[in-house]
Amino acid sequence: MGRLAGKVAIVTGASGGIGEATARLFAAEGARVVIAARRRDRGEAVAAGIAAAGGQARFLATDVTDPESVAAVFAEVEAAFGRLDVLVNNAGGSSAADGPVTVAPFEEFWRCIRLDLFGTWLCCRSAIPIMQRSGGGSIVNTASIVAEMGIPNRDAYTAAKGGIVALTRSMAVEFAKDRIRVNVLVPGAVGTDRVLGFFEREPHLKAQWDAYLLGIADPIDVANAALFLASDESRRTTGQKLPVDGGILIS
Repeated sequence: MGRLAGKVAIVTGASGGIGEATARLFAAEGARVVIAARRRDRGEAVAAGIAAAGGQARFLATDVTDPESVAAVFAEVEAAFGRLDVLVNNAGGSSAADGPVTVAPFEEFWRCIRLDLFGTWLCCRSAIPIMQRSGGGSIVNTASIVAEMGIPNRDAYTAAKGGIVALTRSMAVEFAKDRIRVNVLVPGAVGTDRVLGFFEREPHLKAQWDAYLLGIADPIDVANAALFLASDESRRTTGQKLPVDGGILIS
């Protein structure tokens, strides 16, 4: 029996990177996984790979910034499976357009807020009523070390990720009575294709990250942390931040 046997899980942004690693791991641990992402070709490929490995997964095209898209996906999941046990809010990310609050474009601020914070809020809004009807569940949000320490040139992203940390605490208190746990991952630099591409262009920054205690994480490192928070092993854990940062927050 896997650690998520019998559970239904939605992972947003699961067409690559941390989300893909999480979806594959959850399926290997017995969950029926819904890959909620925008990239149909990649999402369907991930679902097919999970099925080929003996797991259960399906792709549902999802725009986490669109209330109608999110509501439709969660309604389809409840209709198909009759329950929802786990939500991993992984969709999000920063961009090179970010910067200090004095110069960052308005468009980039609202992009970060819509994708990272509003997307998390929207998915929780749809997931929680289903979890209440299911008898409980686990929500795993994704923040960033920028929510815990000052990093230059990331003021829009910092605002969005800091909001996710605060929202996690609020929801954990609000819905504990329904046996719904809400926790948040706090990754540092993670070796996704996007991040590795960035480090290729900025090798001096990669050297700085490599110098921190345990170095750059792999996507599976964050997925393993998400698995713990999704599983019954953490059934008495809620409202908590779990860093996967190689030690940067203590250095």
